[in-house]
Amino acid sequence: LIVRLMEDANEEAEHKGWCDTELSTNEQTRKEKTEAVETLHAEIDQLEASIAKLTEDISELTKAVAELDAAMSEATTLRLDEKAKNEQTIKDAGEAQTAV
Repeated sequence: LIVRLMEDANEEAEHKGWCDTELSTNEQTRKEKTEAVETLHAEIDQLEASIAKLTEDISELTKAVAELDAAMSEATTLRLDEKAKNEQTIKDAGEAQTAV
């Protein structure tokens, strides 16, 4: 009976050792996974801030492009008007030379 009790105690000690090892391993794994999650959350926050900034930049640049398009359209209109006046001036000068 004493031998059996000694064997049971030995088995319990081995099992406790195994459990302690597993608990330690699980705790370490849990810490690593928690750190990974925190790192990923920080990265997500950083990327979301970057997305917001880039979205704002895109909006500002789109507005700037629209303003440039409007300015270019106005400049083109002015150039066409000046071209027409210049052609008329050249035509009038040519007619004046012919008349002289």
